Amino acid sequence: MASLRVRQILLELLAVDHPDPPGPNGSTVWDRLCESATKAVPVTGAGVALMTSTGHGGILAASDDAANVVENLQQTLGEGPCLNAFHDRRPVLQPDLTQAAARWPGFTPAAARAGISAIFAFPLQIGAIRLGVLDLYRDTPGPLDSLQLAEALDYAAAATTILLDLQHATSPGELHPQLAEAADGHREIHQATGMITVQASVSMNDALLLLRARAYAEERRLVELAQDVVDRQVTFYPDGDHHE
Repeated sequence: MASLRVRQILLELLAVDHPDPPGPNGSTVWDRLCESATKAVPVTGAGVALMTSTGHGGILAASDDAANVVENLQQTLGEGPCLNAFHDRRPVLQPDLTQAAARWPGFTPAAARAGISAIFAFPLQIGAIRLGVLDLYRDTPGPLDSLQLAEALDYAAAATTILLDLQHATSPGELHPQLAEAADGHREIHQATGMITVQASVSMNDALLLLRARAYAEERRLVELAQDVVDRQVTFYPDGDHHE
């Protein structure tokens, strides 16, 4: 059973005077969760991401540009606190990002350039079911104290409850529209990876590494590059091979 604080968070986020809008430009429950979390916990911003067994599954919300950069970096690079929290099934608390260069050699310097100095990632899970991650970040270094950590964990529990409820109300085998929209990019990445395996004659894992390396080198979002591959505007054929 959810704690009193989790129930309070859910009541705030799901209040009837804050219905989720039908269009893409309005505030959703995920936007409200990020905004509320940054007020309740002394952090600068927040992001919520779907996750899959193969990695980042799509961004549900990001409170600001820096949070969006954090989520896109982890999706592009395939490394970062979000992925560790999901795969290890426990929070990743990094109060000083400058101390994490060896752990996340690609993510750390890029996140620092975006103004991120501390990051805290919380898996959204219940039992064996893993769904996503809540990321909280600061633009100054510093840990969360015990009360702040408890509050962050309650927001993660509330996010997990919302994810489960959304999917429970959806037909078997389908994703709720909110979740499907976020997952679309993951499908494009998977499709692009399959095309690269053929073009470059490499394994699926190596194809994904090629896609990520090119996105990072060109400072592009992974999903945008994947879409160009699917649309055949970008190819990965070996030099001298001019397939169209």
